[in-house]
Amino acid sequence: MQRISSASFADSKPHYELLDGLRGVAALVVIWYHLFEGFATSPFDQRVNHGYLAVDFFFILSGFVVGYAYDDRWRRRTLTFGEFVKRRLIRLHPMVVLGAVLGAVTFCIQGCEQWNGAHVAFPLVLLSLLLHLFLIPALPGSGPEVRGNGEMYPLNGPTWSLFFEYLGNLCYALFLRRLPTRWLAAFVALMGLGLAAFAVGNGSGYGHLGVGWSLLDWNLPGGLLRLLFAFPMGLLLSRVFRPVPVRGAFWICSLAVVALLGVPYVGGSGAVWMNGLYDTLCVVVLFPLLVWLGASGKPTDRATAGVCRFLGDISYPVYVIHYPFMYLFFSWLWSDAPIPFTQAWPVAVGLFAGVIVLAWAALKWYDEPVRRWLARRFLTRK
Repeated sequence: MQRISSASFADSKPHYELLDGLRGVAALVVIWYHLFEGFATSPFDQRVNHGYLAVDFFFILSGFVVGYAYDDRWRRRTLTFGEFVKRRLIRLHPMVVLGAVLGAVTFCIQGCEQWNGAHVAFPLVLLSLLLHLFLIPALPGSGPEVRGNGEMYPLNGPTWSLFFEYLGNLCYALFLRRLPTRWLAAFVALMGLGLAAFAVGNGSGYGHLGVGWSLLDWNLPGGLLRLLFAFPMGLLLSRVFRPVPVRGAFWICSLAVVALLGVPYVGGSGAVWMNGLYDTLCVVVLFPLLVWLGASGKPTDRATAGVCRFLGDISYPVYVIHYPFMYLFFSWLWSDAPIPFTQAWPVAVGLFAGVIVLAWAALKWYDEPVRRWLARRFLTRK
């Protein structure tokens, strides 16, 4: 069974409920991945080690959903480029704005200090906020790069993936949608080979695909590779998808997502290619399989349907708003002697629960009302 979700416009197709739920599961794992960043001494010993791969999973889901929602509208010529762009901006950008504002507020609460303790002038914080509101990356070492660690969006780090999400949507509207399925498959295969070469060849320097968040080193080409494989892969899946009978698909796929994202670093510092190979296997093979299975399944009972609905509704707000509070968490953890997880876990659990509550409140009291108003104001009524 499919439904209209909180992410939809009035004329949207029903959503795949299980895919909504899986997106929420991955978003919750990302919170724990970032929480454990505070206790890691290197990429090799971080718990929930592969949480960064959730971004690739999101890109595949996004490509699948965008292709499912819009391909036939382009074919029927009931959608223009401008209308498509407005729809995607209305869907995505209100939460980008809220995440940027929360990031500015939490940065000021921290005392407007960089990671090294250097003070940042308030006008630079405002400039960083202005750039963030328009999704303009901050150049490393520039004034608006206020945290001093090279983030594209230093007020809310995970916004980097939305920058690439926007690029993916533009690529779809401009040329990906026009590709015949066989040419799209060839493009996906080519990008998959490039992604595998980058991961196994240690393009990141750490044997993983956790790149794209900065303009330093190989982050930008690495992020583009992640996008240009995963988003078109999702689009390809939406074109060739044929459901297969699966019982308990949501719970099976949810356990798989949690397990794959939580695997410890593979191979250690002496064999980083092994971790790159694991990342490649997840992104190129296993994630597309999970999307296929998730799209094939249906909620078997009311409880499962409710869980999928709730997780799907909060998935995007959770992802966008959680990291400003991670900055505060890290500041507390590292303010004096580092606090171990055995002592900090009650705060971590409270932060996890608080982010979920705040995400729900942001969805209901901000995101949905703003999107409804924008849709009435700017979208063409058929």
